[in-house]
Amino acid sequence: MKAGAPKRVMIVEDSTAVRTLLVHIISHDPRLTVVAAVASAEEAIAALPRVQPDVISMDIQLPGMDGLEATRRIMADRPTPIVVISASIDGASLASSMDALRAGALSVVEKPVGFGNRAFDAVAREICTQLAIMSDVAVVRRRIRLREMEPPGAGVPVSPRMLLCAASTGGPQAVARLFGGLPADLMLPTLLVQHMGEAFMEGYATWLQSVVPQRVAIAEEGGVPMAGTIHVAPGGRHLRIGRDGRMRIGSDAPVGGQRPAATALFQSAADALSGAAIAVVLTGMGEDGADGVRALISAGGAAIAEHESSAVVYGMPAAAVRMGALALPIDRIGAHLERTIAGLAT
Repeated sequence: MKAGAPKRVMIVEDSTAVRTLLVHIISHDPRLTVVAAVASAEEAIAALPRVQPDVISMDIQLPGMDGLEATRRIMADRPTPIVVISASIDGASLASSMDALRAGALSVVEKPVGFGNRAFDAVAREICTQLAIMSDVAVVRRRIRLREMEPPGAGVPVSPRMLLCAASTGGPQAVARLFGGLPADLMLPTLLVQHMGEAFMEGYATWLQSVVPQRVAIAEEGGVPMAGTIHVAPGGRHLRIGRDGRMRIGSDAPVGGQRPAATALFQSAADALSGAAIAVVLTGMGEDGADGVRALISAGGAAIAEHESSAVVYGMPAAAVRMGALALPIDRIGAHLERTIAGLAT
């Protein structure tokens, strides 16, 4: 494709009205061009070899094969960046959307509202922005031979009191994969920053609870972090740890363009806990968390970043590695954490 050419979008949506609206929205964005608009997953899969889209807008509730199964098949047979367009921010529809992210879709956004709705412009912009950004994600990752990346004793802080985790694009599946392999009675409390639309966070926490053994809860102002619990940053607000050991929720300015921001969380732990924490930076675009990793390590803490070989998007992890984080593939992070945490009991 020529440099600067619009990204080719395939729309998969069974509602004629919504499909027409999506065509209108996407066609008016100079970054994008609609190359196919189909009403079923079966049509989409059949058309993929011919259409060769750069990105797919995927409905979940489809007749016949649903969007979740379609995502699984596309990612197995002809990997293509997929943005889920969700009609609901709670209930079964959202659960299926989260499962689609786990199956390989890159992000989820709300379905477009009608022209008369005052939120129309904002929703339309978000849809187009997500499609444009995700069209550049390389969902086909080269297989590389893993060399030993973990020197003995690397990255272990003295008596860590808390586990901090951050993720963005590709995060839901990475978080589920990591914590799904850790025990329900994890000795350290976990504070999690996941970049996602504000409206989806309650549903995301509910979905995450269904796929990991630990307890999952939206973090609350003044709450005490509990062992065996993943405390999820609320949508659109920062999560920090205070000097009194309690969680602090803030609506102050974004940090590095993000709210919640991983850097805000990590820096607060560097200060409030004197670095007695382990930060884990998973897949995601941008560099959120990097400055926080530097502060945490400087204070005596540790940081682990997902290795390029397993990260869907090696943006945030790469930035964390540049600041001193230890690089490990996703399937080795859990074992490293368990060895570190087991040392606390000895």
